[in-house]
Amino acid sequence: MQSNPFDRNLSKIILPIITILIVIVLLSGSFFTVSAGTSAIKLRFGKVVASYEEGFHFKIPFVDKIEKFSIRIKKNVIATEAFSRDLQTVKVGIAVNHRIQANTVIAIYRNLGADYVATVLTPMVEEWIKAVVARYSAESLIANRIVVAKELDDIIKEKMSEKQVIVSDIAIVDFDFSPQFLKAVEEKQIAEQEAKRATNLVEKVKKEAEQQILKAEAEAKALRLQREVVSDQLIKLRQTENQQKAIEKWDGKMPQYLAGGDLPFVMVK
Repeated sequence: MQSNPFDRNLSKIILPIITILIVIVLLSGSFFTVSAGTSAIKLRFGKVVASYEEGFHFKIPFVDKIEKFSIRIKKNVIATEAFSRDLQTVKVGIAVNHRIQANTVIAIYRNLGADYVATVLTPMVEEWIKAVVARYSAESLIANRIVVAKELDDIIKEKMSEKQVIVSDIAIVDFDFSPQFLKAVEEKQIAEQEAKRATNLVEKVKKEAEQQILKAEAEAKALRLQREVVSDQLIKLRQTENQQKAIEKWDGKMPQYLAGGDLPFVMVK
């Protein structure tokens, strides 16, 4: 039985096309690119064989697998609940800026896995948030927010550096308490303000009273000195007035004396 000429022609067309497609697939699967800010590792049958920085690289199709890691700074917001020292519920959200270095991607993949944020960073941050918050009362947490953030920053940087993950900085983006606690704090602040206002009023009245006493003492002293000065001047004035009256009554005649007896007798004409 002779083959159909049409079938033979179709086979001549399809086979080259299939061959070209296979070649294209093999060629496209034989290289990969690593973009800027990224590092990659090559896995061959699940075993890490090399790491690569940015550029154009080759691999064995269907044999080698490529895992890529960003080495740029990444930001993750991690939120959790913790209990203060006085057992108040505190909702804390922390933004963590972190990155890895190109020369550590193999160690990180082996020790932490590709998704190290979920497997290591997030659980560690949550654990230390709860540990640090438990050292403070809820009220002191409000007053020492910056101190708490600094303490968490130091701890998380140290712990993650042991895992070869660089934490550049952290920031508290959420710090919230229960409505009941916030209401109690507000009422306490109002009471403290009222008490302070009352204390200030008492101090004001006390100072005014002291000023009045000092003023009265000063006025009394001034009056006393004035009386002393006036008394001396008044005595001198009275003496002067008496002398003036004596002069006005004198008629210009000198007194006369009569001898007789032991004592002279003065006659005034």
